[in-house]
Amino acid sequence: MRQISKLRFDALASYARHPAAAALATEIAWFEWAESGLIATLQVDTDGEFSAVFLAPDLRERYRWVDMTEFYTEPVKAVAQLAKMGGALADRIDEIREQGDESGEVVNFFASAVPAEKLHPHFERLATHAGYLPARALIEPMMRWHEDADGNFVEQFQTTGFDARMWELYLFAAITEAGLAISSEKRVPDFNLTGPLGDLCVEATTINPSKDHQGNAVEPPPRETDEEKRLYVEHYLPIRYAGPLNAKLSKRYWEQPHVSGKPLVFAIQDFHETLSMTWTRSALSTYLYANRHEPIRRDDGTLDIRVIPVSMHKWGTKNVPSGFFSLPDTEHVSAVLFNSSGTIAKFDRMGVAAGFGAENVILVREGFALDQDPDASEPTPFVHVVSEGYPESWMEGMDVYHNPNALHPLDPDVLPRAAHHHVMPDGQIESTSPYWHPLSSSTSIIVTGSSGGVK
Repeated sequence: MRQISKLRFDALASYARHPAAAALATEIAWFEWAESGLIATLQVDTDGEFSAVFLAPDLRERYRWVDMTEFYTEPVKAVAQLAKMGGALADRIDEIREQGDESGEVVNFFASAVPAEKLHPHFERLATHAGYLPARALIEPMMRWHEDADGNFVEQFQTTGFDARMWELYLFAAITEAGLAISSEKRVPDFNLTGPLGDLCVEATTINPSKDHQGNAVEPPPRETDEEKRLYVEHYLPIRYAGPLNAKLSKRYWEQPHVSGKPLVFAIQDFHETLSMTWTRSALSTYLYANRHEPIRRDDGTLDIRVIPVSMHKWGTKNVPSGFFSLPDTEHVSAVLFNSSGTIAKFDRMGVAAGFGAENVILVREGFALDQDPDASEPTPFVHVVSEGYPESWMEGMDVYHNPNALHPLDPDVLPRAAHHHVMPDGQIESTSPYWHPLSSSTSIIVTGSSGGVK
């Protein structure tokens, strides 16, 4: 018997929780036996009584309820019974794990579904590189719960759709952490959710690398001079955001009966080049609200934000009107969601934090975080060495841009621990952010010479 962190327990079994459980009891401690073959949580219910719930992977490797203790008014008695029952259950793990209703094969994202020459290089790195052992250990229990609606998720995950599928896996983890239940009945849009504060629908999309008419990759424009950088951020990037957002708008999800009347959110991530998501955040806000925001320092040293309206984004022969939230039909879109941290690097860091790290793997995270000083014009740089217990969450780094014209506004409390942004009538942005809110970061992987291994 070993006491573990909530993060490790959640990495294995949070997908088995029903959101309503949080209203009935509060989890206060977590334990494992037999190298996670059996796990348990000690909880106290609304009547002040203590009990423990045991979970084990079923025949499809999904952690599910297998037993629980009686209810006790004294926590010491509940813990003693937890230890006694846990040891006995661990000895019978092969017997108790079978639920009787398992069907289908065990989902395995890493079993080769295509010839080696078709594998995406990022998937190959994830599947084989020692530095991604923590990410793999985190993804494996998660993928047991994945429902492949189209039947091609694994193939796309391993080939041309790797980035888009990783973004969907990130959203799955963040949605689960937020306490929202995912409907298995409706497949369009990507996530149809229910929670204590109401329902929500989320459709995922990505910006992908540009290709020519022959399907060959096209290098992004140069950004060597200040002017090239300015044009890139003010025109090229908003046009890149416009493409997938308008494509999703044309799907008219709100006409689906199960979507009608509910908040609809588009979740977008930028994969148009390596690490692009770490610095394209400001371009999204510009395109959504048709405003740029320029910091100006007053004579007394305080900060003023000048609002600069933007009517059109121009790049080459393309002319795209700015202001996505002002386009026809966008009143049906409640918000647009983005997270620069929603990448494979977050899975690796979260894996290490949950205790799935390897002795010979060191992760160093560098980046910039929001400075909470209202007169700060620049973000705060940071450097973290990631270790077990690293205080990161799936929601961390998420930005939610709310539509001022939404027919069905999104309650910010539905997505807690995200930063929420609202545009005011004068064009200023009013933001509510967690105290710690990383804006961008990159994670370096250092693999030492020792043998190490997954913990």
